[in-house]
Amino acid sequence: MPPSAPNTAPTTLAAAPDEPVRVPPRVARGGEGAVVAQGQWTALAFSSRRDWTALADSLHALPKGDDAWDLRPIEQLDHIGAQVLWRHWGGAWPQRIEMDPPHKAVLEHVAQFTCAAPPDAGPTLADRFKDFAHHGPRALLLGRDVLRMIGQLVLDIGTLIRAPHRAPWRDLSGQLYQFGTTALPITALVGALIGVVLAYLMSNQLRNFGAEAFIVNILGLSLIRELGPVLAAVLVAGRSGSAITAQIGVMRVTEELDAMRVMGIPHGYRLVMPRVLALAVAMPLISMWTSMAALAGGMFAANLTLDLSPAYFMQALPRAVPLSNLWLLLGKSAVFGILIALVGCYFGMKVQPNTESLGRGTTSSVVTSITVVILVDALFAVLFRGVGFR
Repeated sequence: MPPSAPNTAPTTLAAAPDEPVRVPPRVARGGEGAVVAQGQWTALAFSSRRDWTALADSLHALPKGDDAWDLRPIEQLDHIGAQVLWRHWGGAWPQRIEMDPPHKAVLEHVAQFTCAAPPDAGPTLADRFKDFAHHGPRALLLGRDVLRMIGQLVLDIGTLIRAPHRAPWRDLSGQLYQFGTTALPITALVGALIGVVLAYLMSNQLRNFGAEAFIVNILGLSLIRELGPVLAAVLVAGRSGSAITAQIGVMRVTEELDAMRVMGIPHGYRLVMPRVLALAVAMPLISMWTSMAALAGGMFAANLTLDLSPAYFMQALPRAVPLSNLWLLLGKSAVFGILIALVGCYFGMKVQPNTESLGRGTTSSVVTSITVVILVDALFAVLFRGVGFR
């Protein structure tokens, strides 16, 4: 066992007399709000991780817009230190700076040969071609599948017209009940609440101008022409569109679609066409029902807030809203129903045989259906902007 070392006092290493003491770079606040840079701003000083971290934290803590600097206390400045200062200044000289001539020469040299970051170049033709090669085929495949589904639907409707006795009437009636009848309570409730809210909000403004009677015009046009069909379509898209995707997706997971193909039962004729026809018939009726409920709620709120009797409301409504708005409601609602059913069937057919794909397809179906409904409604608003007004 080696003998224990004797207890000795710690030895302090001092620098040689001819070796300069290295002062780490630092910044501090001086008089008149100027930033004072001190120490040695050289590559050797920045080689110490501790010194560089402390300096970076100090520079980061300085408030933006420091336009007064004092570099005279710097003992030594090389191009590395000048580059640090120049980058901190953002590539521009401060408004007020004091420094010694040697430091000025180094900074001017760095400023002369330091180029600003080049602007981001736009995508070249090769980049655009690569982007199209990556995303283009997906869009083309999507367009092909949608066009194929629409074409198959047209052929199935032709088959239905030629041989109506072989049509899936039982499936169609079941879908009508599921998409139409069961949706009446929720659409009526939401429509009535929307009518009440609109009437209360508009009554406060109309009362200021003595135009209480015009609430019939505003409610009639807004609810029958726009809000009624769109609100009903959004509710049906979230309710029935997701159900269509989930039903067909579960059939994919349980391999029922494969069994139908083996048995020679066409998917489009037995799955897609009944749902499209059911929503095309049910959607105008649901929109009409929702608009009526919204008008009833608005009439009730107008009676409470503006003392407009229901008799006056019912009498003024036909004069305020031309009949063409009703036909526009029915037409656009039928288009909404067809699109919601097609989107739901498309995403249902694309579901992979796993539960994760089923949930993702259902979510995509609802989002896409609502987006398509809003886009088509905007298209109807542009095309029929001169229809339905006195």
